[in-house]
Amino acid sequence: MAKAPSRLTLIGGAFVLVALAVVGRAAQLQLGQGEQWRARAAAQQTVRVSLPARRGTLYDRTGVPLAVSQETYAVGVSPRDLDDVAPAVPILAQALGLPAQRVAAQLAARRVWMEWPGPFTWTRVAPLKRMRGVTLMRRLERFYPRPELASGLIGRLDVRGRGASGLERAFDSLLAGRGGTAVMIRDPVGRLYPSPSRPVAEAVDGADVVLTLDAELQDIADRALRQGVADAGASGGDVVIVQPETGEILALASARAGSTGAVGGTLVGDAFEPGSTAKPFAAAALLRAGRATPIDTVFAENGMWTDERGRRIHDTHPSAVLTLADVIRVSSNIGIAKLARRLTHVEEYEALRDFGFGTPTGIELPGESGGTLRAVRRWTDESAASLAMGYELAVTPLQLAAAYGVFANGGVLLEPALVREVRDAEGAVRSRHRTRPVRRVLSERAAAQVTNMLMGVVEEGTGRRAALGTYPVAGKTGTSRRVVAGRYREGRYWASFVGLFPAVNPQLVLVVKIDDPSGDYFGGAAAAPVTRAILEAALATPAVTLDRTRLARRRLDDAPEGGVAAAAAAPTAVVPWPLGEAVADSQPRAVPSVTGLDVRAAVRALHQGGFRVRLVGAPRGAVTAMSPEAGAAAPRGSLITIRTGAADAR
Repeated sequence: MAKAPSRLTLIGGAFVLVALAVVGRAAQLQLGQGEQWRARAAAQQTVRVSLPARRGTLYDRTGVPLAVSQETYAVGVSPRDLDDVAPAVPILAQALGLPAQRVAAQLAARRVWMEWPGPFTWTRVAPLKRMRGVTLMRRLERFYPRPELASGLIGRLDVRGRGASGLERAFDSLLAGRGGTAVMIRDPVGRLYPSPSRPVAEAVDGADVVLTLDAELQDIADRALRQGVADAGASGGDVVIVQPETGEILALASARAGSTGAVGGTLVGDAFEPGSTAKPFAAAALLRAGRATPIDTVFAENGMWTDERGRRIHDTHPSAVLTLADVIRVSSNIGIAKLARRLTHVEEYEALRDFGFGTPTGIELPGESGGTLRAVRRWTDESAASLAMGYELAVTPLQLAAAYGVFANGGVLLEPALVREVRDAEGAVRSRHRTRPVRRVLSERAAAQVTNMLMGVVEEGTGRRAALGTYPVAGKTGTSRRVVAGRYREGRYWASFVGLFPAVNPQLVLVVKIDDPSGDYFGGAAAAPVTRAILEAALATPAVTLDRTRLARRRLDDAPEGGVAAAAAAPTAVVPWPLGEAVADSQPRAVPSVTGLDVRAAVRALHQGGFRVRLVGAPRGAVTAMSPEAGAAAPRGSLITIRTGAADAR
């Protein structure tokens, strides 16, 4: 009979089995599930956190910051990870602004982690960046140095730090940068500590954007617009100021229901019917098609006209016979409607299209409207006259500014721009704006002729309230009925004025639009004074983007007084003859008397008489002498010399 195992043997066998089970389980955990458990342990001890990227700065054209991310730092130290505590103490003490003895004592306390919240500037903590065991914790806050300056235009951020409105939103992809990541160590109670030995993906800071805006001119436009809206009892208004020779936008201002600066609405997104500010485009179309000259005449029906279709057209300033230049000067609806009949529908449409209407300008802002310019096949019998008067056409203030830039640029349409430069975080220029011509719309001569007409508007016509006492201004007033819910509403108007400053070699194109003015709702009363206020303030502010040398030269040329030295410098010029090439007529005619008239009136009288004009002296003031004398017989196209008071000083 087999002997039963002893109690000791059974206990030993049990231990062996337990040991084998433990070894087997350990082998399973180490070999079969090792990676899984190691990942769990790492997840419990570490956590991956996001590192914010510095948002790029928005600058104006002169380097004035408009939106800045303020960057401050906290300093954390893991004493056990320092390579050598002794040399680290003075560096830390200097960066933290603490006594070296105090820092040394804190490091010797054998704490796992130490933190100094600051805030510290980058200049202070930069020497610590590459020290092992030291972590710089960046904090970013968006700051607007001049929060009252075009706040709606510049925009603000949302709770996530992304652009929510205005330029902050429009350029968010450039400004935002790319966030980084860092691995933090979690202690048994859940506190996080940076680990210098763990890999970190550095954040890539956003690009800086240098705008074409002039902060000083923007501030001037904001203030003048607010005052103009208040003075007119209006519901709102807009201002656009463009540098015509580059297409760069210098100011965008908007006022709506007590708020200012919004850019997403009427400036680029909402179009309006321009009214009489569109008449110069009809005049330009006539000139470029060879259908009229500035002195061609039309009968303006003494202020009221019913065409053959029964449409009644009236003028605010009744007139009889007007030249094309006079039609623009007094803003005659009847005159421009009649003259526009000389154009084919295609000629009128193509001229408006070439000025940029009916298509977006391409500005770097979301939601831009292209306005409305219907194809010829969709015109009615009234469309040609309506378009010439500024109806059946919808434009944005920016489109209108770009189109008037054609007259200032010698006939060339430029693409407007809002970004001057984009720079990376290191300051290197990634892109720079270059002037981009779109097309030639007019000849230089035609552009100069229209500009000359616009000078007459300010000097003697509907835009007198935009005139300055120092420099000549060219421009055009406009008044149009507002469309509400698809219908023209009685008593609701847009009043507008577009100015070129100075009138000769313009440096600024200004568009002012006032919505729903009360009382005197015409553009010459509600919008022109805002233009004048902007120009007066700009001239009184040295920091505004203006070529003062060119202005001083222009002012010297215009000065009627100044003694012998000034008189000696008086210019001599042949005033452009609106009839084209001079061809002498075999039939002599009497030279009209212009002595005592101001220069512009004298030139107009001589041109209307069929003579060319040579001006000696300043192009302002009264005519003091003429040759040949008044009453002398001279063929058509003969050159008549007129002198101003400055020339007589010699």
